[in-house]
Amino acid sequence: MSPQEYPHERAGTGAPVRILIADDHSLMRQGLRSLLQERPGLIVVGEAGDGREAVALALRLHPDVVLMDVVMPSLNGVEATVAIRRRLPETRVLMLSAYTEMEHVVAAVRAGASGYLRKSADVEELELAIRAIARGNTYFSPELLRGLDSMDLYRVANQPGSGALDRLSHREREVLQLIGEGFTNREIAGELGVSVKTVEAHISRLGQKLGIRRRGELIRFALRAGVAALDTDTLERAEARRRAGA
Repeated sequence: MSPQEYPHERAGTGAPVRILIADDHSLMRQGLRSLLQERPGLIVVGEAGDGREAVALALRLHPDVVLMDVVMPSLNGVEATVAIRRRLPETRVLMLSAYTEMEHVVAAVRAGASGYLRKSADVEELELAIRAIARGNTYFSPELLRGLDSMDLYRVANQPGSGALDRLSHREREVLQLIGEGFTNREIAGELGVSVKTVEAHISRLGQKLGIRRRGELIRFALRAGVAALDTDTLERAEARRRAGA
């Protein structure tokens, strides 16, 4: 899928909220765009099918809000959020996901997201969340907080992480995701624009930090940790890469 952008003027004071949609399912993107375009004061300026496209489009379009799926190919939503917020601190990120476990919410907050919404939310709640974070506030589905308020959530997120993923650098988590999605070292090198030796060095450090020696164990770890998802789309992309390289 090629990223899509829709030309609009840059938002100013009182201008519409400019939104970038990032989700790896085209029907989800199309549905969100149709719903949001019907809402006064909201305009969709672009769509991305994975995290890397989301980062590239955000840097080009400077949206006010990015609607970000959590699990996407090539670069997941959490790592894409890190990259966007590092370079575009004025752009706010609202995670929109079927993953409702607290660890996913905390990871998103640590990455710089301003809100987290369930994909089962209705359009009224989605609009409320978008407008809230566009104003500089936060929004979290009440069901996700499990009795906490947003300040409690931020206190938890700001504590030093003690999990295995917290020991990894941003680049190491990128490599781990691609391993989990079945990329070979050469394919990872091409995806990241680095040498195969650099990829091998990252994998070596991954093994040391995680106490994992075999690639199969790294794949299982990436899937269990939610860093990568081995769904039908991922398998089809892996098969397409295999055929292209044959």
